[in-house]
This record gives sequence, structure tokens and C-alpha cells, in this order.
Amino acid sequence: MNLSGINGTVKLNNGYEMPYLGLGVFLAHDGDEVMNAVQYALQSGYRHIDTAALYENEKGVGEGIRRSGVPREDIFVTSKVWNSDQGYDNTLRAFDDTMNKLGFEYLDLYLIHWPVKGKYIETWKAIETIYKEVRIKSIGVSNFLKHHIEDLNETAEVPPMVNQVEFHPYLVQQDLIDYCKSNQIVYEAWSPLMQGKMLEDKLIKRLAEKYSKTSAQIIVRWDLQKGVVTIPKSVKKERIISNADIFDFEISDDDMKLIDSLDRHERIGADPDNFDF
Repeated sequence: MNLSGINGTVKLNNGYEMPYLGLGVFLAHDGDEVMNAVQYALQSGYRHIDTAALYENEKGVGEGIRRSGVPREDIFVTSKVWNSDQGYDNTLRAFDDTMNKLGFEYLDLYLIHWPVKGKYIETWKAIETIYKEVRIKSIGVSNFLKHHIEDLNETAEVPPMVNQVEFHPYLVQQDLIDYCKSNQIVYEAWSPLMQGKMLEDKLIKRLAEKYSKTSAQIIVRWDLQKGVVTIPKSVKKERIISNADIFDFEISDDDMKLIDSLDRHERIGADPDNFDF
């Protein structure tokens, strides 16, 4: 991944460009809170917004984008189909509902939120149908492990372009990163700051002092240097701006390895193999 600045992108396996830094809006309340967060991000140079049906703020995301004054075609927007909406027909309906809430004619990326056993194959077929209708520019999965992707690819006509998973220094899953890379699947991090928990890690704080950066900036920069697209969440203008102030320094190889060594396979979210869908 060539880190050129806040507007830098990574190319997906269909040739579409995806900004490698974005704003996540999980737990951002619909209405003013999420609308303001989206506008802060876009006005600060972000061009990637990540939402989901589960977040119940797609309407506010769409309105925030319209109010920002940034042309829709310049913004990469992601949403996801929730577990209870999976299956072929349900997914088609869920996508239409997402588009109505966002107020868009197309979506840049649509993901299966979780690998619901017995449903995600049919869900993928529906997403492929929408993709072929050019209503989605790129398609992918979220929270899929290697065996889920292999199962999906047995019948998929279009391979997934992105896998969005929990990723932070306490949960690296290097084998999964390597698998996705070898299969031209872009790896994307959700909860890169571990909902704030990583900010208190002693090593991260020490490196923040060394590089004259915040703990959050160290983590986001580590993500990108590992080739992982990242979408830190915040609704506060100062933090949204700060999280993107990471292109004036580089973490050394030795320090990257130190951060890698924090991995202890600790999750803050559910395990995809043991999730109550």
C-alpha cells in the first residue's frame, strides 16, 4: 500500500479504487450526531464513510454527505446487510431499504455483515445480482474467516473484494491477512482502536511519545503500514481530524514488529465461529 495522504486509495480486484482511510459510524446516533460527524470527516479530507443497516443511521449518513457539499461521486460509501435480512430475496429487499435510507442511486461497497451459516451463500448470490446490475461498485464480506471465504468461493461467480474484520494490535490474525492478500482480497479493520482500549496500552503510549503522536495516530498508522484499510470511529471533530494526521511520519520496521508482538488473539467483538446469529 503506497501511503500518499488522506486521499490515497487501494485498488480492489475489479479495479475500483477504495480510500484506505475512512470514518466508521458504529454507535453514532442517527440525526445530527452522525450528520455532523460525516460532515466533519468530509470537510477534513476523508472520502470514505462506513455504515451498516444494523447501525440505524444510514439516513443520517446520506443527509450528512449531501450537506457536506462534496460530490457524491467523490465519496466511497460502504453499507452491510444484517443477519436477520440474509437469504436471497431478503437481501434484495434489504439493499433497497438501505438505498432508500441513504438516498443514493448506487453504493460503492456492500458487505455481508456476518457469515450466517446456511444463509451467506444465498446472500452472496443476491449481492452478485445487484453488482451485475451496476447498483454496487464493489462487493465483499465482513467477519469472514478463511474457511468461510473458501466455502463462499466454491459457488461464487464474483469473488469478494474486501473482508472487513476486527483488527487491532491485540488481534492481528496474520494468517488471515496473508490469505486475503494472496487471494486479492483487501483486508479492512473495524474497531482498530479496540473501542479505546488500545489507547491505554503501555507500548503504544511509549511509541506515541517517541514519535510525538497520539496513541490513536500510532495505531492507525500501524494499520496502514500493514496494508490494512482502516475506519476509526468518532463523532468528535477534533478526533476525526487527529485520526487522519498520520502522513507526516513513518513507524520503523523494529517498532512495527514491537506492535505486532502485542497480538494475543483478544477480541472485543464476537468470534465469527461462535456467534449467536
